[in-house]
Amino acid sequence: MYSHWLFLPLSAASLFSLTGETVGEVKAVADMHQRKAEMAKHSDAFIALPGGYGTLEELLEVITWAQLGIHDKPVGLVNVDGYFNSLLSFIDKAVEEGFISPNARHIIVSAPTSKELVKKLEDYVPCHESVASKLSWQIEQQLTYPEEYDISR
Repeated sequence: MYSHWLFLPLSAASLFSLTGETVGEVKAVADMHQRKAEMAKHSDAFIALPGGYGTLEELLEVITWAQLGIHDKPVGLVNVDGYFNSLLSFIDKAVEEGFISPNARHIIVSAPTSKELVKKLEDYVPCHESVASKLSWQIEQQLTYPEEYDISR
């Protein structure tokens, strides 16, 4: 069972303001790039709760990383009141149409409660094909890009 939780908000105050208490380790990060790097480095699994665009962006990125073979960690959805049903239907349609392989569909694990999800994540065995080597990803992460490639402007 997962016994250590690491939260990586952009500011530690934002997590406290949501929960009123600190649970697990909180490590404030400077930006989304650092957040994702830390998340990938320290996690045993990725879990998404219902959320908005940022949640979906991070969720789809870690699913893509798994599909590419960058990691083989489970990706879980806490599907509270069927919140992710439409997304899961969309992904099933993409499998049906041949855009996502049936094996890659199994990257995503979902359950209606966190307790059920953690049990499924503990039992998770990757069954998708990797399409990129981890070594090439590690080399790419060491690259730095000139400031003119900054898309935030």
